[in-house]
Amino acid sequence: MRPYLPLNALRAFESSARHLSFTRAALELNVTQAAVSQQVRMLEERLGAKLFKRLPRGLAITDEGLALRPVLSDAFDRIEAVLRQFEGGHFHEVLTVGAVGTFAVGWLMPRLKSFHDAHPFIELRTMTNNNLVDLAGEGLDFAIRFGDGTWPGSRALKLFDAPLSVLCAPEIAQRLRAPADLASEKLLRSYRADDWANWFDAAGLAPRPVRGPVFDSSRLMVEAAIQGAGVALAPASMFERDLTMGRLERPFDIDVHAGSYWLTWQKAKPATPAMRAFSQWIMKEADDGALHADASDEPAAPETLPLSKPDKDSGSGGGRERRSPQPRPRKGGMKHNRKSG
Repeated sequence: MRPYLPLNALRAFESSARHLSFTRAALELNVTQAAVSQQVRMLEERLGAKLFKRLPRGLAITDEGLALRPVLSDAFDRIEAVLRQFEGGHFHEVLTVGAVGTFAVGWLMPRLKSFHDAHPFIELRTMTNNNLVDLAGEGLDFAIRFGDGTWPGSRALKLFDAPLSVLCAPEIAQRLRAPADLASEKLLRSYRADDWANWFDAAGLAPRPVRGPVFDSSRLMVEAAIQGAGVALAPASMFERDLTMGRLERPFDIDVHAGSYWLTWQKAKPATPAMRAFSQWIMKEADDGALHADASDEPAAPETLPLSKPDKDSGSGGGRERRSPQPRPRKGGMKHNRKSG
């Protein structure tokens, strides 16, 4: 059983400590200055400690008051935040998701309306990053990352593979009739140093030195390619709109596997209803968008997502493999069926 908490006195002290004034605290709380002063005095008597020094012009908070104020301010802020979530007679749960910028713009944003329509009382907050993320430090419920599914302290559920394809502006694509033609083009690079070497190997070519500009984001690299700055190697499935609009072309049907997109969360974090709703929604969206899936595979039951039956726990994986749909190469371009990864 909780001991009696003098809430009115605690509110009077917290407001007075913020303003260093009984008068301004009284205006905020809509009571008289005498009532605030009396409540603070009652709290001091209960604690057996002075919380303020009364000065001719205002107040000075004591060491005891300084110890109490942040605890009360945090508690009242949290209560206020929860009460605001009941707006309109419904509880609005907040869900914070971090995502690699390329995935956020190329895949997540076009699908967010369907999530909001299905879950109008979940307030989704989206933050972007360049694959470096601290789930706990940044207050994230989920982080969508690109890689092999192994991150210390995290569980991971595979969304789909994202093989890398050659992407470039249409005017450059006209010059590329065969992979060997890339020798005369500027090649744009990501932070993964071996991407182009792996692609040349998949194309049956000897590796060549690559000294083009380096980008920490596929989104930025492909935007540079659209502007004619060179040829990019990036996941084509994240740039379907640019390919459809003709701003970008995929001249060769040769892909290399560099990683997959994963839904990740802290091992120690308990699942909230909003987390379960989001994980079920995003897995369904990933399944609906996947091509060439084995028809004999059984999709994971929604109640197992994401925490009770994770796909990867910084180690072994499980569940069905998901592949990202690949846009077709441009008409007239040379097709190569050899693929890696």
